[in-house]
Amino acid sequence: MNMNDSSSPVVIQVTDVIERQKINAFVIRLVAISWLVTFLDGFDMLVISFVAPYLRDGFGADVISLGELFAVGVFGAMLGGIAFGWLGDRFGRRPVIIASVAAFGLTSIAMVLAPGMQALMMLRFLNGVALGGLMPLAWALNIEYVPGRYRATVVTVIMIGYTLGGVVAGPVTVWLAPHFGWQSVFMASGVVTLLIVPLLFALLPESARYLAVKGRSPEKIAMALNALEPGLGARPQDRFVVIDEAAAPAGQNFRIATLFKGDLRPITSLLWLAYIGSSMAVYFKSNWGPIIFEDVGFTRTQAAMIMSVSSIGGSLAGLALMRFTDRLGPIAIAVYPMLAAPLLLLMGLAPVSLQGLAVFSLLSMAMISGTHFGMHSIAGIFYPSAIRANGAGWATSVAKIGSIFAPLLGGYLLAMNMPPRLLFVLLAATPLLSAVSLVLLARAGKRRAAATPAPIETIVPPAQAVTTRP
Repeated sequence: MNMNDSSSPVVIQVTDVIERQKINAFVIRLVAISWLVTFLDGFDMLVISFVAPYLRDGFGADVISLGELFAVGVFGAMLGGIAFGWLGDRFGRRPVIIASVAAFGLTSIAMVLAPGMQALMMLRFLNGVALGGLMPLAWALNIEYVPGRYRATVVTVIMIGYTLGGVVAGPVTVWLAPHFGWQSVFMASGVVTLLIVPLLFALLPESARYLAVKGRSPEKIAMALNALEPGLGARPQDRFVVIDEAAAPAGQNFRIATLFKGDLRPITSLLWLAYIGSSMAVYFKSNWGPIIFEDVGFTRTQAAMIMSVSSIGGSLAGLALMRFTDRLGPIAIAVYPMLAAPLLLLMGLAPVSLQGLAVFSLLSMAMISGTHFGMHSIAGIFYPSAIRANGAGWATSVAKIGSIFAPLLGGYLLAMNMPPRLLFVLLAATPLLSAVSLVLLARAGKRRAAATPAPIETIVPPAQAVTTRP
């Protein structure tokens, strides 16, 4: 039975409440909402590659301008990840997630009005800024509500929404664009996205762990913890502590040097390198895949279907990986890029038929997408709550270096009349970079874990050192 509100305040260890929970209705609802918004994020981010052939026909866009269009959206996403990550650690995950979703819905609708490629590029940049801010915050919010043993799994499940958004983008474009123009695809996406915003206002919680570290809103912490553990009886007057992290110093602003402080230096460096390799591979194939497959002999519909089916394969590869990542860490992820590299070499160098090329492409893209799933699942787990959104935001944003470089490089190489299949040979270097970096990251993570002492319990008066009431 809970004590009444007149009883003395007690200390509630937020970490313990989160770590001892089973996955319940509160967490399932949070994951479902996050899945939905990342689905829309994935649709908006990846639909541009399926719309590209229609832009080539309607706007007369050449491969150089298409490469620039792909790149400017990714560049916007890079800046958005940094900016929204900073905002998320400063003002909270919830309000910034809602702002991001509203912004990419509005900019999607604005793209419908673009009179030419220059205007479309400007709007795609703004759209990318909004899109890039969402995922690091969604990961941070979910990581801070689930036990450590489920973190990679939950992030992977959420990212399946992103991938399936990309899967749906192909068929939706083929369905709408020939009859209503490419603008109809962005209009549909923007309208549906804006309809989700009221749902987020009503159902999306703020991170209890984040609020406790920041020393804010005890009433929201109590409400969230009571939803996580019915019967806990947490009250706003109780004291909420996070025993596995230091409290955030009042008024201290984030600096990028914090991500390289102490044992985070090798971890951040290797995480960024692995992410750059993974993003370069994913964005090259997602942006240029439909056009390259058309150029080697597939029809436009076949090219779109190959890309969509390969995205499903990537989702399955990510699902197969997630529990291994929770148990083994980055070393589990390294297997996929080790398999992807030789497949890409075969696609570029061997005399493979169109049917064989389709099979190898499906397999290699599944491995590449599976690697990217794995990178997403570990992007935020190395950082404490006070800087988690910044850590994940910077990781995903720096990864966009590869995402920007890949479509630009592809455009210039295709403009030089390089045989399309040879591009796969060059692409094979990117999973190798990820594989080496992940192996070294796993070693750095083990050294860090071995050197980290057990969490220091918060010192409180003995009579108050309890987490639940009788």
